[in-house]
Amino acid sequence: MKSLNADTALSKQCRWSNILKPLIFLAIPTIIEEILSTLLQYVDTAMVGHLGEKATAAVSVTTTVTWLVNSIPYAIGIGSIALISQAFGARDKENLQSYSKAVFALSVAAGTVLGIVSVSLSPFIPLWMGAGEDVAQDASAYFFIISVPMMFRTFVIVLGSAIRAVADTRTPMVITMVENILNAVLNYILIYIAGLGVIGAAIGSAISYVVSGILMLFVFFRNKEIGFSFGGGVYRQKILFVVRQSIPVLGAHVSSCLAYVVFARLVSGMGTRIFAAHSIAITAETLFYIPGYGLKTACSTLVGISIGERNEQKFKSVCAMSILVTMLLMVFTGALLYFVSQPLMNLMTSSKEVADLGARMLRLVAFSEPFFGLMIVSEGILYGQGRTKTPFVGELVTMWGIRVLFTFLCTSVWNLDLQAVWYCMIACNVAKAIFFTVPLFGIKRSWQKLMEPKID
Repeated sequence: MKSLNADTALSKQCRWSNILKPLIFLAIPTIIEEILSTLLQYVDTAMVGHLGEKATAAVSVTTTVTWLVNSIPYAIGIGSIALISQAFGARDKENLQSYSKAVFALSVAAGTVLGIVSVSLSPFIPLWMGAGEDVAQDASAYFFIISVPMMFRTFVIVLGSAIRAVADTRTPMVITMVENILNAVLNYILIYIAGLGVIGAAIGSAISYVVSGILMLFVFFRNKEIGFSFGGGVYRQKILFVVRQSIPVLGAHVSSCLAYVVFARLVSGMGTRIFAAHSIAITAETLFYIPGYGLKTACSTLVGISIGERNEQKFKSVCAMSILVTMLLMVFTGALLYFVSQPLMNLMTSSKEVADLGARMLRLVAFSEPFFGLMIVSEGILYGQGRTKTPFVGELVTMWGIRVLFTFLCTSVWNLDLQAVWYCMIACNVAKAIFFTVPLFGIKRSWQKLMEPKID
């Protein structure tokens, strides 16, 4: 009996170790990619910031529009993960190649349409966003230049997701690193040495988009697992499957972006000092939850592969291990955030009042980081299964029904302070974590239905 128990324990230990290793192996490159992208984005912003307030405004006034434009290729990329990873796990070369062709066709179509629309509307968008006449011209030129290589921007996002879906996260990391480093170097040369200012920043970004897009395209075609070829045409049904997967993701992303805009507008009405503390604290927190998003990508890929393999034990182990590792990691980053909140805020602002207020908010949100981790990884599990509708509904309900609604009540009706607003943020994240986790463990679904690689 002891021997049987020992063998069972050893078997279980082996299964868990066999899950943990690929999870970490896939997650680390994505975490590094996200951290470097964020850090270099700060450097990029700082370079433009040294040119003055007008230059900063010219670059940042169209940021929200850029997020909305990027949400379309982002949705296609997320929508393709479940379909490609499940075909990869099943070793179904025919479906894997068909879905890869569909994803490529959609990336070309999206890049073309978004590029034409963005370039055509570039003279008007800054004015629509409320830019003054002294800023609108540079803002239009900046948005025009970065919109020209839209096809390559789309390749980086969409084809990068397809490559990650076949368990290769290292190559997209390397390409993204090349893009970000090239962007920083070109910005320095074109902004300061060549003296091109905002236009130089736009040209530097555009060149880096083209280079990274070409590299991603090359890797996509050469990937042995994807096995892409131009022969045989593209099945209309496969394209429709990817689109059906992508639409809820797009809806969630757009809904979230719009909610953030309204949320920021509500907080900005509380005063300049409060809004400054809020904005800087939000930026400071970013680095501390990036690891969770790295694990989310790895989790989605492994969930899709396990479903494709029709391996029930592996599927359950991937879900359990992903949740455990992510929450432990977020406990650590939350504790770290709590203790470094004050020096971090001091580093990011010279105002003692702003730094002190922002640090209080960071110490408050630090306790909710494990729930944030649960929210992130549960969403990854759902995406890996192809269940993109559930995150959309959860995003819509929690962002507008909790964060925006209760922030409005706190700021405009009850006249409460910033701490109350951050409690609304925390409540939103906790509710979202519960909303995403309940379908995984609270609803009785047969394993056979979970194994079906189709949209819920």
